[in-house]
Amino acid sequence: MEPTGRTPEWLCRRIVEGAHDAVIFADREGKIRLWNTGAEEIFGYTAAEAVGQSLDIIIPERHRARHWEGYYRVMGTGVTRYGRDLLKVPALRKGGSRISIEFTIVPVKDDAGQMLGVAAIIRDVTQRWEEEKALRTRLAQLEAQLTASR
Repeated sequence: MEPTGRTPEWLCRRIVEGAHDAVIFADREGKIRLWNTGAEEIFGYTAAEAVGQSLDIIIPERHRARHWEGYYRVMGTGVTRYGRDLLKVPALRKGGSRISIEFTIVPVKDDAGQMLGVAAIIRDVTQRWEEEKALRTRLAQLEAQLTASR
C-alpha cells in the first residue's frame, strides 16, 4: 500500500488479471475494453480477439434484444439492481457452445457522474446448473411415481 492508504494501480491490475472469474469492462456502446484471463478461460476468446468487439460475441442471439434494452437503460440512468443481485443467464463460448453464467455489474462513471460503461464480474456455473437440472428432473420423476402409486 502507498503511504496515503490508496491501493496502487498495479495491485488492482494483478488482482483483476489473476482472477479466475471473468472481469470485463464494456463502454457505453457495448464494446469490450477490458478482458481478463478469467474471461479468456470462461469464454475461450483471447483478450486480443475480444477487446474492441461487441458484447454480442458472448450473448446468445435470442437474448440480445432484451440484453441491449437493459444495457442502454443502465447507460441512461446509471442504475442497476445487478450490482447486488446476481444475474443468471446463458452465454456463448467462442466455439458456439452455451454455458450458464452468474454475474454482477458495476456502473463505471467519470468524475462528473456520466456513465463510461459497465464492468461485469462473471462466474461460469454451468456444472452446478446441470447438476441442479438433473436433481429437478429426478425429483419430478419421483413425485410422478408417488402420485401414480396412490
